[in-house]
Amino acid sequence: MGVRWGDRRLRTSLRHPREIPLLLLCVGVSLLAVVGAVSRAYSGDPNEPLLLLSIPALVYFVRGQLYARQRVNGVRITEKQFPEAYGMVAEAAAAFRMRNVPEAYVVLGNGVINAFASGHGFRRYVAVTSDLFEVGGRLSDPDTLRFVIGHEVGHIAAGHTSFWRQFGISVANVIPGVGTSLSRAQEYTADNHAHAFCPEGMYGLRVLAAGKYLYPSVDFDDIAARAHTDTGFFVLLVNLLSSHPVNTFRFAALADRGRPGRVF
Repeated sequence: MGVRWGDRRLRTSLRHPREIPLLLLCVGVSLLAVVGAVSRAYSGDPNEPLLLLSIPALVYFVRGQLYARQRVNGVRITEKQFPEAYGMVAEAAAAFRMRNVPEAYVVLGNGVINAFASGHGFRRYVAVTSDLFEVGGRLSDPDTLRFVIGHEVGHIAAGHTSFWRQFGISVANVIPGVGTSLSRAQEYTADNHAHAFCPEGMYGLRVLAAGKYLYPSVDFDDIAARAHTDTGFFVLLVNLLSSHPVNTFRFAALADRGRPGRVF
């Protein structure tokens, strides 16, 4: 691929510059909430403090339940079942210098175009909805699937799926505009990993705008250009409250590799 993944500076450059500051902000918010809960517990208030102090267990069980749902309802991607997709996952893991190949699943989409990465315990996995997975199979666009898989494996490589990170930002996630801002920075980081892994696949993100059948007819550059013209208070508000950058901002970041993606 011509990319020196062992170069630490390169790997650092894939991380969006706002991600770490926003992570520290979110962890700080959660830490203050927990310290306040402990203080109130010592002062004799048994209600809210106990709720906040139960967050680690809640995060653990939510992650465990999500993982179990993929295992019992999804289709496991292996060397024998969907071997081409498995090869993409293994290649991305090797490219990002990961010790283990994440588990991967195809899950029923029911028309939803989506993919995600998560973990439970020491396990990490990616899941791709069937409607998005079809793009790389029946619709014969493997580069798009490769980019999507690179994006999700990139989340794991960047540490976004760890229990401690999820616990550390758990309180911030319920504050409008705080946790989502970190999430958008993380999405840009994952896109940077995907672009370095399979740059030609970025045009497949048009599927997010038009669906799996219409997207080949969509002008990627036109959507990217509208990041500079379609702006205003409500556009910024929609972006602020979203866990992912709006399509115009996201496409513009992929089209212009000289600038980090716009978080705000």
